[in-house]
Order: sequence, then structure tokens, then C-alpha cells
Amino acid sequence: MTTPLLVAFDLDDTLAPSKTAIDARMGALLAALSQRVEVAIISGGQWEQFNSQLVANLPADTNLTRIHLLPTCGTQYWRHDGSTFAPLYAENLTEQQKADALRIVEAEARELDLWEAEPWGNILEDRGSQITFSALGQQAPLDAKKAWDPDGTKKATLRDAVAVHLPELEVRSGGSTSIDITRKGIDKAYGMNKLAAATGIALADMLFYGDRLDEGGNDRPVLDMGVACVSVEGPAHTADFLDALIPELS
Repeated sequence: MTTPLLVAFDLDDTLAPSKTAIDARMGALLAALSQRVEVAIISGGQWEQFNSQLVANLPADTNLTRIHLLPTCGTQYWRHDGSTFAPLYAENLTEQQKADALRIVEAEARELDLWEAEPWGNILEDRGSQITFSALGQQAPLDAKKAWDPDGTKKATLRDAVAVHLPELEVRSGGSTSIDITRKGIDKAYGMNKLAAATGIALADMLFYGDRLDEGGNDRPVLDMGVACVSVEGPAHTADFLDALIPELS
């Protein structure tokens, strides 16, 4: 591709280990990138996760006006207004949709013996525009999350069971232990299209980094829509790629 005008990223296991803060190296690289091009982060996480993992750890020399944040796969869009980040929109589920999703995903998880008796934090989370099931709880340690469902079979079985009962909603695999439920047609491709519409930057001028570009992965829709993508194996791998990319953008 030609030199990108916008570089986008997944968050968990791409910029930082799941549910943890970006490190100093990644912060410095994102700051340097923001001095050259637009920077977007799109993830299934909610705003509070973006804020604690990313925003609170960006260096002072970050060009915040070039940072585009798309929580819950683009059903929310946050930009810096000169003093703080604020939402430009949030496409929330209705109260009835949320109640149905919470009830059904718990019932199906229990039926499949996938409801953890002693989780690390809440298993279910209402993110406004997304309901998220985290099998081991929101604060589960990385090692436990990696060991829970290494081949994705448990998540796929639960997703299929829940989707039957929620035909008007989108039910998809999220992170390593999670299922996400949103309005129909919502995935990272949806978020990237919203980003293109908001910025006026064509998808052909974007570059995306993600750790789940494999078939069935939650980053895969970005690849399938034709955006140039780079598959990474974790934050250190992403940082190595950025070390090579940033000088080319100077």
C-alpha cells in the first residue's frame, strides 16, 4: 500500500496484554505515530477500559487531536475536544435488549457448564452498546484466560447457543474468554466504516494491526473488508513493527 494516512489497532494483546496498561515503550511509539498520522484504536472493550489501559498512559507529547477511540467495536466514538476525550455518539442497546441478552447468556452458560462458580470479578457486564460475557470474570489473570479455551471451542459453542435465542442481535466471539452481544451487523468492520465516514480517510489509506486476524478471530472482519492488515503476536511484536514503520512516515 501507499503510506497510510491512518494507523488503527486492536487493544488487548495488540497494544497491551489483556486488561492491562500499555507500557512506556508502546506509549512513546503511539505518541511518535500521532505526530505523523491519524491513530485509531478499536476494541470490544468499554470506555473505562480504554481510559485506564491507554489514555491514562499516553505521554505528554501525544497529539491527542489525532487519536480516535472506538470502544465496543465502534458503537461508540470518542475524540479529544481540547480538554478531554468525549463521546461523539453511542449506539446503545435498548433496556429490553440488554435484559434479554443478560438473561439468555447466563442461562446458556449454566446449561453448558461454562458458568464459573468462583470468577475473578463480574462474569456479565453491561457496556451500554454491548453486553459482554467473560467466562472467568473481568479481572481474570492472563495465564488462566489463555488456558481456559485455547482452541476456541467453548466460546464457539456458547456463541451458537446464545445466537439461536437472540436473532435480532449480533452474538460473536470476543477476546480469549469472552462473548460480545451488540446490535445486528456490529463488528470491527462496522467500526472501521464509521471511522472512514467520520475522518474522510478512505479504507485504502488505512493500516490495521491486530492479534486475531485468523478465520473466526474478532479482528478478521477488518481484513475481509479489504483494509491492509498486519498480524501480530503480542504488544512487543506490534512495537517492533512500529519501530520500522514510524521512520518511513517522517
